[in-house]
Amino acid sequence: MLAAFTFNTTENLPVGLLGLMAEDLRVSLAAVGALVTGYGLTVAVVSLPLAHATRAVPRRYLLAGLLGLLAVASWVSALGGVSYGVLLAARVATALAQAVFWAVMGPVAVGLFPPERRGRIIGLLSVGGSLATVAGVPAGTWLGGHTGWRTPFALLGVLALVSLVVIGVLLPSSRPQDGHAAYGAAPDRRGFAVVLTVTALSVTGAFAGFTYVVAFLDEVSGFGEDAVSAVLLAFGGAALAGVMVAGPLLDRYPRATLTVPVAAQAAALLGLWATGHVPAVSVVLLMLLGASVAPAFMATQSRVLQVAPGRTETALAANSAAYNVGIAAGALLGGALLSVLGVRGTFLVGGLLTVSALAVLGLPVRAAGKDGARGKGGAGMGRYRADAGS
Repeated sequence: MLAAFTFNTTENLPVGLLGLMAEDLRVSLAAVGALVTGYGLTVAVVSLPLAHATRAVPRRYLLAGLLGLLAVASWVSALGGVSYGVLLAARVATALAQAVFWAVMGPVAVGLFPPERRGRIIGLLSVGGSLATVAGVPAGTWLGGHTGWRTPFALLGVLALVSLVVIGVLLPSSRPQDGHAAYGAAPDRRGFAVVLTVTALSVTGAFAGFTYVVAFLDEVSGFGEDAVSAVLLAFGGAALAGVMVAGPLLDRYPRATLTVPVAAQAAALLGLWATGHVPAVSVVLLMLLGASVAPAFMATQSRVLQVAPGRTETALAANSAAYNVGIAAGALLGGALLSVLGVRGTFLVGGLLTVSALAVLGLPVRAAGKDGARGKGGAGMGRYRADAGS
């Protein structure tokens, strides 16, 4: 959880420090923004190749190495007088580490607990990631504003070191292919394809509108600059609450904990398009959006652990890549639509994309987990146990 919090905060921290970093580095705001965009694109491109390349490395050593890279890159970013080019290189190194981290942390953590607790453990890990949005980035922004933008990066390096020490000391050493979490509980290629499609469509829909939420709150809802910060804090709080509520339910209701958030996201985006001019309604709908986006991705991660047709870290890397592609595609699509439909129209298109994700989710696939693993799913676990035994 601490490592997830640290990675997510590191990824998004420049958003809160744009002005300070641009002034100190003597570059444009767009150049600093590229540190976030490029980060996400790097994760999207390298997740699958790196997950495959590191599939034989013992997870204790791999995670320790990834956290060591995060710590070093954070401290390099915090060095006085560092140039934009060096900072960009440090960001790329961190993105490479995060791409592998998100692929392996789920199977490692889940493998420490009984199989019936898979969803609950994924939910707990997601709390750490969600806290980065609610607390990590705001706290880093505040600290950077009072002490300089480099200080938060130095502190993140310390948190990465703490995670490294705990994992290095306490995590058991085992082969990556050992344990029940190394392979899908009920392998299903079609179900896996559905999950990836739902991730890509729903994330693209969410970020087609949410990327421009500040402009929406100003131009459509009529909020002032001070009120916008409070509304975004409410959005983050709702996201954290959604993850905490949905996490314990993932094992009992694997389908509902994915279907309900995607449906709620569609309702929130379309509702903002239709009624976002009413300030109170827009706040409620943005909180609904927050309470659905984070649990939806968490549920896809849990679902991947069920239906992965092969090794789970490769499947999770594919889902992470789909997520980051969705972020980039959503931002680009929303930007292209601004001059055509206006900021309000971006939420309409985002809502329609989410509806299409909901339609894909409704396609008939073999159930897994609580819904009843049968057919190839049971055979897949049988083959895994035989392979592990041999």
